[in-house]
Amino acid sequence: MKTDTLRARLLDAQLDLARRRERAVILLLTGHAVTHKGRLVNELNHWLENRHTEVHALGPSSEERERPYWWRFWRRVPDRGRIGIFIHGWYGDALFARAERRLSPGAFRDRLAEIRAFEAELAAEGVVLLKLWMDIDRPAQRRHLQALQADPARAWQLSATDWQRHLQHAAIGALGREMRDATAAEHAPWRRLAFRDPATQLQRVGALLRETLVAPPARPGGVPEGVTEGVPGEALPAPSIRRAEPRVAAPLSKASYAERLAEAQGRLAINAREMARRRIPVVLAFEGLDAAGKGGSIHRVTASLDARQYRVHRIAAPSDEELALPWAWRFWRRLPADGRIAIFDRSWYGRVLVERVEGLAPEAAWRRAYAEIREFERQLLAHGAVLGKLFLAISQEQQLRRFEARAATPHKRHKLTDEDWRNREHWEDYERAIDEMFARTQAPGAEWALIACDDKRRARLAVLEEVNRRLEMRLASPH
Repeated sequence: MKTDTLRARLLDAQLDLARRRERAVILLLTGHAVTHKGRLVNELNHWLENRHTEVHALGPSSEERERPYWWRFWRRVPDRGRIGIFIHGWYGDALFARAERRLSPGAFRDRLAEIRAFEAELAAEGVVLLKLWMDIDRPAQRRHLQALQADPARAWQLSATDWQRHLQHAAIGALGREMRDATAAEHAPWRRLAFRDPATQLQRVGALLRETLVAPPARPGGVPEGVTEGVPGEALPAPSIRRAEPRVAAPLSKASYAERLAEAQGRLAINAREMARRRIPVVLAFEGLDAAGKGGSIHRVTASLDARQYRVHRIAAPSDEELALPWAWRFWRRLPADGRIAIFDRSWYGRVLVERVEGLAPEAAWRRAYAEIREFERQLLAHGAVLGKLFLAISQEQQLRRFEARAATPHKRHKLTDEDWRNREHWEDYERAIDEMFARTQAPGAEWALIACDDKRRARLAVLEEVNRRLEMRLASPH
């Protein structure tokens, strides 16, 4: 195909992608040094409509180092209708760190497993991946390096790293084969491009990208390769919502409650300051039945904290922006920096609760979400975050009393919606979904705390005690 024809057809395919907004496309280029990656991307960018294209070729910033590793890639996932181009992307870190022995063989394999899970999740959410390995043999690479060095107009393009990668050519080639073998999948195939003149390479890359854009969208299916549905191997005994019986202890007096509340909040203030000093991030996820008291409990937690240290994220129905991206994106983007606290008033568990029960997500999506959630939380813990998951439970009888009280109180009526009444009709469905959620997402470091909330005062103290317990466990740890 002639260059002008290919260019026009590629642009047409991109504009059709932008118009339909059915999926996003990621083009990733990695491989050996001095294989025209940067030049290819620059030329390809001239062919494409820049308003619908994003190019990423950068090292981690200080902001990104303060969050879990995958945060910097999740926040750059293109939304539907757009093309994201990554130079090296998530492969470069693993490949070159292993070549320089900064990653052990086991850590390299672990990273490849993370990549498989990441790409499977993207594919399941409508992101199409095209991964290109840029190849060159060692003699040709050396000749190209020498030619660049001898040309005053192009010598600036070289760096000491390029020569270092030349010395590592055999290692990078072998690791590249291992990497491609481990991460190739139907939804994330690899293509190898031999070293050619830039014009020929551009033709090939343009043709592959156009093929990707015009291919029919994959039909949503079951769980893609790389994501497992089963209960985690390290699962712990899980709580059951059916065991969250109402408290039978005598109600706390107002004076006794105030005294215990002040003591618990004082402990939390001290613990939170120490977490900030040690640069330890904290993620608290509050889930619960309607009228169980999530808002009031969160308020008692934040009353102990420096307002500069925390942020509360109230998760409701996704916005138009969020609907154009994978469902996990809106939680990844809200993760706290080291030393900060993120509090989620409802969380990523909505996919396996309200979205499941109300039929807002396909069964394949919410079943897949258990594994995606476990991986998300594993990465939080691997980064060093403290993760607290609190489920606030209430009996049907007490919930009805609170609904009726809200309806009768002018300044509380806004809290009661038609959806709250409708959810009561699905009480048993929610119980089943909650118990399955507990069973499938209970893991070391990510245990659920089940808080009985028929007694508001005791429930708020129990929430503070659980948060303090988690922070103090971490502060007492030698790590």
